[in-house]
Amino acid sequence: MQHHESVPLVAVHHGSGAWLFDHEGNRYLDAISSWWVNLFGHANPRINAAIKHQLDTLEHAMLAGFTHEPVVALSEKLSALTGGVLGHCFYASDGASAVEIALKMSFHSWRNQGLGDKKEFVCLKGGYHGETVGALAVTDVPVFRDAYQAMLAPAHCLMSPDARQAQDGENADLVALRAAHALEKLLQERATHISAVIIEPLVQCAGGMAMHSPLYVQEVRRLCTAFNVHLIADEIAVGCGRTGKFFACEHANLWPDFLCLSKGISGGYLPLSLVMTREAIYQSFYSDSLARGFLHSHSYTGNPLACRAALATLEIFDEDNVLVQNRERAAQLNGALASFAVHSQVKHFRQQGMIWAFDAQVDDPHLAATFSRRFFSCALKHELLVRPIGTSVYLMPPYVLSDADINLLAERLQSVFHEVMSP
Repeated sequence: MQHHESVPLVAVHHGSGAWLFDHEGNRYLDAISSWWVNLFGHANPRINAAIKHQLDTLEHAMLAGFTHEPVVALSEKLSALTGGVLGHCFYASDGASAVEIALKMSFHSWRNQGLGDKKEFVCLKGGYHGETVGALAVTDVPVFRDAYQAMLAPAHCLMSPDARQAQDGENADLVALRAAHALEKLLQERATHISAVIIEPLVQCAGGMAMHSPLYVQEVRRLCTAFNVHLIADEIAVGCGRTGKFFACEHANLWPDFLCLSKGISGGYLPLSLVMTREAIYQSFYSDSLARGFLHSHSYTGNPLACRAALATLEIFDEDNVLVQNRERAAQLNGALASFAVHSQVKHFRQQGMIWAFDAQVDDPHLAATFSRRFFSCALKHELLVRPIGTSVYLMPPYVLSDADINLLAERLQSVFHEVMSP
């Protein structure tokens, strides 16, 4: 609140493609997809048209005893993307709600199977899964959870597979194996009490864009299967093509027991989240007893407008061959950002799909404490929307960058970095 007394809010007037415009006509390249949600640009005409058509047909209907075409079509399309392995979808509105649903569904499923002692959860250091009470319990970002610590259920928080932790002679795979070994030791001791392990496959986003090897995901899947523990893949930020494949788990050639989606699934248009799960989980709730059913009520579950936006988003993926085009965009932006990879004040330049990050080498404690705000403010002056996490600068741009956008983004980012690092 105090910050905005000296740095006023930017009053956005409209958006077009990768750009946002304020009321004074200033423009800002949305290099973080408005917190990782806007995949195909602002005011995308195809998504606009789909929502407008849906608005004239059905704006909302409850899913208690009712259903509608958009939610059925979306569920079927998403299931098909997993080859039918994750054949059931449960809908909500935001990422934290999806995580809550996955946690509750995991615990309740075990209880229905007579394994009620399995009520503990495993998360990773630096992991982020949302800010509701259940999601915070498996989140390890102190700024979000410290004030509410007394409200949170305890969880097992284990070593992250963050490749930046590599010791002499180690690569990302060896860091992954070290982290997996920590999980194996815990499961050997507590598997009969552990319900699920929750991870962000390949990139721990809010934890500073910590990237890890797909080998870690493979090892977690292997261990969860061996010790009869659920695997929850939080793909809220890393799903929908962000890592280079539609689902991040595809890089490890596997499927979890629960997969959470939100953010980009609606193209950044409307609040929508969902949890995908397996037939075995579904069957564990199938009963005449109401107490065995999964009871999680939400008025706007599967909202038709949001589902229609999601369907339009999936159509763009298919029609435009987006994943292939993104590989070309990523290669081009990698080339444009090459100077950061060898910059003397940059550590750990890294990239995964359409995510880039690097850590600023900041020795001045005051600059380190104010780095993110300074960078954000300076970037606005250079027509960029970039919002570092601490001293980790990252880019998560929409999938519609033109050649000119890419060149401008790289050039302006270099200027901003130089100004902030030379105050």
